[in-house]
Amino acid sequence: MMKKQLVCSIMTADQLHLAKELDELKEAGINWLHCDVMDGQFVNNLAMGPYEVEYFGKMPELTVDIHMAVNNPEKYVKMLAPCRPDYITFHVEAAEDPNAVIQMIQDEGIGAGIAISPATPLITILPYLNQVDLVLMMTVEPGFAGQAFREDVLEKLDQLTQYFEENFTDEERPLVEVDGNINPVTMKKMQDYAVDLYVLGTSALFNDDPRSYKEKADEMYEIIK
Repeated sequence: MMKKQLVCSIMTADQLHLAKELDELKEAGINWLHCDVMDGQFVNNLAMGPYEVEYFGKMPELTVDIHMAVNNPEKYVKMLAPCRPDYITFHVEAAEDPNAVIQMIQDEGIGAGIAISPATPLITILPYLNQVDLVLMMTVEPGFAGQAFREDVLEKLDQLTQYFEENFTDEERPLVEVDGNINPVTMKKMQDYAVDLYVLGTSALFNDDPRSYKEKADEMYEIIK
């Protein structure tokens, strides 16, 4: 299993100075980008289209992970696959046939991820865990940054960890990503669970804390090492 990674929610970065933001993130050891694509229907917000994501897909030094908070995920896979991300993740709640969406993504040579919202029972994604490359566990409701961390998701992470221990080796199981008010305090609550990728936004990176991204990242890497 890969070393645990910090992942930047690029939607929450300074959009007017992205080149500078990316340089500072790379200096901080953050080479994963989490790109939120929202359609205003599955969630009540809009974010990031193909032209924006394409910019990051052209940077081979970055790992690009697209999170589609959209209805009709098949439509968006067709739109986003030419951007050549490393992963495309769709919500199980939005897919009529999750198997078909997984196959569609993987046929493009892209890692397939499945996302689950806080209120959705874990059992909903269990049939697909042996097919996907990544599981995105939302720790807030998808759609908006700045929400409170959902403590009840810890029970789902515990259940997922036990399921992996009973059914997968560490090398076989999909990566697990958590997203939603991830910061040093909430990261410490998840250290006993199978979590590999921690998505950082306004609560951990892009805030009023005057420290550099590297200083903030160093603190968090120390927690998850």
